[in-house]
Amino acid sequence: MTELYLITGFLGAGKSTFLKNFMHLFDGRKMQLIINEFGKEGVDGALLAALGIGLEEITGGSVFCSCRLDQFEKAMTTFVQPDTEVLLVEASGLTDPTGVKKLFGPDSRYTNIDYQGAVCLVDAVRFPKVYAKSRTVVKQIAASDVILINKTDLASEDELARTRELIRNQRPDAVVMETSFGRVEAGILKTIADAYSQDDSLMNTAPDISVRSLTVTIEPTITAYQLRKFIEMFVEQTFRVKGFIQTAEGMMLADCVGNIVSIKPYDLPVDAEKAGKLTVLSGAGMPVVKHLKQAVSWYPDLIGTVDF
Repeated sequence: MTELYLITGFLGAGKSTFLKNFMHLFDGRKMQLIINEFGKEGVDGALLAALGIGLEEITGGSVFCSCRLDQFEKAMTTFVQPDTEVLLVEASGLTDPTGVKKLFGPDSRYTNIDYQGAVCLVDAVRFPKVYAKSRTVVKQIAASDVILINKTDLASEDELARTRELIRNQRPDAVVMETSFGRVEAGILKTIADAYSQDDSLMNTAPDISVRSLTVTIEPTITAYQLRKFIEMFVEQTFRVKGFIQTAEGMMLADCVGNIVSIKPYDLPVDAEKAGKLTVLSGAGMPVVKHLKQAVSWYPDLIGTVDF
């Protein structure tokens, strides 16, 4: 049997950092990963591939929605090896995971899968904002067995208290843990197993229409400084901005959450089709298009196409 753990959480909550720590709890066991990126260009999968563990990416949509469920089922049947002991699935930050327990429940077609439960990562600082704007976050909390409040080192006592309150109001029964930098101890595996139940009385699975995705193509003549200034012009109106961008100084990884802009050199190989594109994710009521158009007007020769 293959033990399957699902990792969810909204954009920028720290899922990939947590995953890298979580994997070490299974040292010595054969492991495979399925990574789901919402944007057209996978990003986190390329980072994790460097760890040398079997990796499959599903891009272009939520892993459990009808538009990508076929890819997920294909990965489950063709990618997962019979002798795999642990399968970790990192879902997109925009994934509605409320159907996962039914997918791997008692009547599941995947008789070789032993579903262990779901861990939902929560950003201690930004959670109240995204919780108010995205129904997906509500569904991720609903489907979780353990809710891990991450980045507590960045949160004030008031911010942390507000995040705890929102979670408790929705899931007073949930196991809630707190951490920074996605750090976890081995005991979390027993905690997840103990918390897991087959309760399917979750909310409806209507698509989350409050989140929109835009794609911006960047010309390789841009400098890292110009890239930063371009993103700074609209980043406050977004949940996440992410992508591999070729610049005059070399390949850069742009990874921006809220108003924090991170542009760092990236030395690992990047698929040519994935380079040069920024995925911009924002929510209802956030005037990102207006600000993005203004930013493009400042750099007309450095910005290619914008897929609104």
